[in-house]
Amino acid sequence: MSIWGKRIGLLIVFLWFFGGGITHFTNTPFFVHITPPYVPQPLAVVYISGMLEILGAIGILIPRFRQVAGTCLFLLTIVVTPANIYMLQHPEVFPGVSREALTLRLVVQVMLLLCIWTSTRNPKIPTTSGVARAA
Repeated sequence: MSIWGKRIGLLIVFLWFFGGGITHFTNTPFFVHITPPYVPQPLAVVYISGMLEILGAIGILIPRFRQVAGTCLFLLTIVVTPANIYMLQHPEVFPGVSREALTLRLVVQVMLLLCIWTSTRNPKIPTTSGVARAA
């Protein structure tokens, strides 16, 4: 991936998670509403996941922490996927959202996972001994 592609990817990931994390606190009822009913303490889960999103977004801006923060955001995205699946399985609970939009959410989530992974990985830099090392 080119340096500009990586920077654009990092910007997308940062904006997605920083903005999304903030909305966990400014639009809490929405996130509680989309939390599947089998998840205990939905309000706490919303606050915790919002804070993790904000911390991960800040973490990817710091080169030293970028890869670990990216891995954490990748895993967090996987963990919250049941909320998107729940919405798709129970569209009657979300009458203001079309089935197409609910399906598109899952497609966007896969694209987001790809963006997180590719933009936060450290490139391998060849050394004079021919053994690659992480930057």
